[in-house]
Amino acid sequence: MKTIAFLFTAIISVGFCTASPKPTPKKHILVHPSAPSIYSFKLPSIDGRMIDLNKYKGKKILIVNTASKCGYTPQYGKLQALHQKMGDKLVILGFPANNFNSQEPGNNKEISEFCTKNYGVTFQMFEKLSVLGSDQSPLYKWLSTKSENGWNDKVPTWNFCKYLINEKGVLTNFWESSVDPNGSEIAAAIAK
Repeated sequence: MKTIAFLFTAIISVGFCTASPKPTPKKHILVHPSAPSIYSFKLPSIDGRMIDLNKYKGKKILIVNTASKCGYTPQYGKLQALHQKMGDKLVILGFPANNFNSQEPGNNKEISEFCTKNYGVTFQMFEKLSVLGSDQSPLYKWLSTKSENGWNDKVPTWNFCKYLINEKGVLTNFWESSVDPNGSEIAAAIAK
């Protein structure tokens, strides 16, 4: 009786197997989707040219959200001095933003003229963007999302917050607005 039951089961199984069933489509599920790197961003400069951040591989990058009508606005001059001193090792990227008390109301042309006239800025400035909220730029989302950058979840708390990226594209530091661009804290991080 066991033999008959076994044969019956085998015949049914073979019967089902001999019909060539359609293969079950496999779903591609990303358990840990890989985040973009800093080098995957292309952003418009303040004069409208597209800048590929990939061109900064091998240098440290200091990213700063800026504003023209802020108590910290004189940091433009300090950032320019840092750019002149460390330009071969460090790239400074300025991102005007109007997120805090509407302290960057100007358009890109006005911002550019203000920076040049008042602080002699020659480091790379970009088009005005948003550094937080529902319209946060993808770059600032990367900078402030732990799952994307590896450790940091701090968004800018005011104008002139600073993020440092090392030569390999890894985010290494975040500083609040009050940290002096020419102070020992930033100098030590750049020297590492």
